[in-house]
Amino acid sequence: MTSAADPTHRSTSITREPGRPPVLAVIGGGQLARMMAQAAVGLDVPIRLLAEADGVSAAQVLPDHLVGDYRDLGTLRRVTEGCAVVTFDHEHVPTQHLQALADDGVACRPGPGALVHAQDKAVMRTRLAELGVPCPRNAVVVDAADVGRFATEVGGFPVVLKTTRGGYDGKGVWVVGTESECGPAFEAAVQAGVEILAEEKVAFRRELSALVARSPSGQVAAYPVVESVQKDGVCWEVTAPAPDLDEALALEAQRVAMTVAAELDVTGILAVELFETDDGRILVNELAMRPHNTGHWSIDGAVTGQFENHLRAVLDLPLGSPEARQPWTVMVNILGGSHGHISDDLYAGYPHVLARDPRLKVHLYGKSVKPGRKVGHVTAYGDDLDEVRERARHAAAWFRGDLGEESH
Repeated sequence: MTSAADPTHRSTSITREPGRPPVLAVIGGGQLARMMAQAAVGLDVPIRLLAEADGVSAAQVLPDHLVGDYRDLGTLRRVTEGCAVVTFDHEHVPTQHLQALADDGVACRPGPGALVHAQDKAVMRTRLAELGVPCPRNAVVVDAADVGRFATEVGGFPVVLKTTRGGYDGKGVWVVGTESECGPAFEAAVQAGVEILAEEKVAFRRELSALVARSPSGQVAAYPVVESVQKDGVCWEVTAPAPDLDEALALEAQRVAMTVAAELDVTGILAVELFETDDGRILVNELAMRPHNTGHWSIDGAVTGQFENHLRAVLDLPLGSPEARQPWTVMVNILGGSHGHISDDLYAGYPHVLARDPRLKVHLYGKSVKPGRKVGHVTAYGDDLDEVRERARHAAAWFRGDLGEESH
């Protein structure tokens, strides 16, 4: 699904030297920046990277990089000097620093006014409520007694507690069954200098994700709604499109994502993580304003992958088609295993998985292997969902070293 305010639009807001492409600054050196680099090579767009340490995932493939702290405004100014646009591998750059860059004339995409909704869950919930976007019932709470009062209002424990800032991949999230279990959450909040948001624990059938790309000119590209499976708070498997999803509900999910992108003035990729409830509704769980794990399938499975469309969007270029190339695409993350001779030598997995499945696509991130850590992903596609799913699961299990555990 695509839309365009003006299909003949040409960017007028990007500054560049005559005859040379604009330089893009990327903050954060993780695998998302690494995969942006792959898309940038095809577009001949140079990237200057701010990496958190030498040798991190993206720094391995981007020679023009500076090692520094994204929390330091001076460092941010150095890395963005002479760049047309700055975008992000993560959402943790302080909002006030982004505003200072914007005040300096740096094109921050997404901008601080949008990104704060992905940085602060309380701000996000308040704004989505104003827009009439369906969400779990929620409230900012100050102590365990406050949690107890909230639980009473939503029908009782258990409830979910989240730090308003800084949480990801299951970190900063607690499911509590009594007031006495709230201590660790508030201790973590005090230590981090953030608040705690309480949310009702939703009875849901599965988790979905609606991904859209939006450019400053107002063009939007909406990817097929996908099903995501989480394990220990980390994305494990994504199926595109979500199997057996009612067409009206799929369109509603895309409508919600496009509404949020437009109303919050998002530039780039927006991922809206959703609950599909047992009674056939969708509720917004989280927002991410960057390429997202639930969109990795699109690198190989869509006409235009999320990373290319993110770059097109932030550079205000016409967006590419988000359509799927095949009826089914399944992406499975490679998580560091706790055993197995292949799990600590990922390259050793190639002979088996590539010979077994010549149509398989493998993406490794150049990261050291640790239990539970995302170190890569595999993608399979085709017209038989069961076969596609088996192929992707087998390959990921082989890389993990879980040779006998091909499905979960």
